[in-house]
Amino acid sequence: MLEYDWENSVGYWVCMTSVAMRRALTSELSAQNITLRQWEVLVCIVLEGELSQADVADRLGIEAPTLVGILDRMERDGWIERVGCPDDRRRKRIRTTEKSALVWNRMAECAHRVREKATRGFHPEELQQLKSLCERLRNNLALDAGDVSPAGAVAEPSAVVGGV
Repeated sequence: MLEYDWENSVGYWVCMTSVAMRRALTSELSAQNITLRQWEVLVCIVLEGELSQADVADRLGIEAPTLVGILDRMERDGWIERVGCPDDRRRKRIRTTEKSALVWNRMAECAHRVREKATRGFHPEELQQLKSLCERLRNNLALDAGDVSPAGAVAEPSAVVGGV
């Protein structure tokens, strides 16, 4: 029998919490005919501004071919547009459109409902402590990987659900 100390596994706690948050958000978004990946793409662009397709794929931790299909649908629906990169004609940058603002508001409402459900019974001080502890975990891991930005913020490939 394979054994592991799951009760004391910080990674297990964080991953299972992430799975629960993603499931809840997926459920909320699907009622609006929106996918979690579409939400993640828009969050990336809203948080960081216009990004290349490669940068979006890297931040979301998904393969570029997977992202292309998501972007194709989002572009078809008028939520994003791909524009040429001034420094490299082979690269495409992604930006939101005015039409995405309408969708964004519905997405944000979904995220707020999930956040309210997930944090029910928490005091503001506890939420601040949770945020601080998660930041410390990410920073500790990023320091070992050498993945800290100049401002000290950790590059966040799945900050997306963090919008919840």
